[in-house]
Amino acid sequence: MKTVFVHSFGCRASQADGAGIQTSFEDRGLCAVPDAASADLVVLNTCTVTVSADADARQAVRRIRRENPNAKILVTGCYAQRAPEELAALDGVDWVVGNSHKTQIAGIVLGSPRTEEFHGQIVIGDIQQSREFLAAPVIDAYGDRTRPNLKVQDGCSNKCSFCIIPSVRGLSRSAPLASIVEQVHGLAERYREVVLSGINLGRWGRDLPGGLRFPDLLRAVLQDTPVQRIRISSVEPMDWSAELLELMAGQPRIAPHVHIPLQSGSDTVLKRMFRKYRTRHYASRLDVAHTLMPDAGIGADVMTGFPGETDAEFNETVRFIEDRPFTYLHVFTYSERPGTHAARLTDQVPVSLRRERTAILRDLSDRKNADFRRRMVGRTLSAVTLSNDSALTGNFLRVQLATPRVPNDIIDIEIGAAGPGQLKEHEILPVLSN
Repeated sequence: MKTVFVHSFGCRASQADGAGIQTSFEDRGLCAVPDAASADLVVLNTCTVTVSADADARQAVRRIRRENPNAKILVTGCYAQRAPEELAALDGVDWVVGNSHKTQIAGIVLGSPRTEEFHGQIVIGDIQQSREFLAAPVIDAYGDRTRPNLKVQDGCSNKCSFCIIPSVRGLSRSAPLASIVEQVHGLAERYREVVLSGINLGRWGRDLPGGLRFPDLLRAVLQDTPVQRIRISSVEPMDWSAELLELMAGQPRIAPHVHIPLQSGSDTVLKRMFRKYRTRHYASRLDVAHTLMPDAGIGADVMTGFPGETDAEFNETVRFIEDRPFTYLHVFTYSERPGTHAARLTDQVPVSLRRERTAILRDLSDRKNADFRRRMVGRTLSAVTLSNDSALTGNFLRVQLATPRVPNDIIDIEIGAAGPGQLKEHEILPVLSN
């Protein structure tokens, strides 16, 4: 076994996990290749947040089996933790390794006897008993040449009624501060922007001694590393404290980009979701963010079709979003997850109606994003170059560059409008994910 291909599905924390898995194989002498067709070993790092995420993973197994029948296939990640037997039964799957043993994958594979028949071998433990942060170090960017993801927190101690993630990721756990600083320092030697990610990122430090909180982590990284830009991925509403927002607003090295999961703009739906805030709390955090950083990119996750969601409740969500300074939305259609409280509720919304509501919110997101892009025309914004012809601004706008640039650099660019068939200066393009 000489080559490996790692493909990660889902969130930025999963992408960071994939980077660590790839690094662990490279440290043991395997060469990472860019596609499954040329790999001796394919690692699928799965997501299980929706039914479609599960289907994507199964489809990937079938495709790899068809296109590269000699490849060994290992499935890991959240789907593997949730339903290992289901995955092990798929034709071509040699190993299923849960999140509980994700950092041991290279040893599991390379330590297997060459003559052993490994089809369906399952390695999994009780993730709820895990109390230590487990993650291989991120040495290089993974799937992105210019913006490496560094996972600094894993797990979630919340019990939202729709969410399977606490069951497959375990309780909230934090990476040690010294380890984070060391890794950011190493990444800063090669990359201009580092994205800090986690499953419940704002809870970083709560399980560590010394009363540390997420703003303490940011201050340490700013003080002790030369990283030019830090981007914060999603943080739950109640963790966007005034301290955190004021730190961001006063630090040009932190990207002015705030992602605050909303899920619903209806208090009655939020209550059924077991969310720990109401719309007034959310709005107060959003107001502070917008006042301190009026040009910041502000995004939210929103779910449509939660069990029992009425037309009136959905309209509350629409009005709430319309009245707030969002610049983009990630809209998700509710998907029943076995083992969650919401999946047991009897008043499930018809799938067709869920999808109609999703389309309405995505259209609203497009309009808000277009308004924000128009407002930035004529401004000079700091951006990290993603390739020789595109860049990402600090406030999370993807920009088409008029002239070629070197990737992995931070530059100031003047935003211009797109003329008929050509660019006056630069054209801002929609961004679909963070």
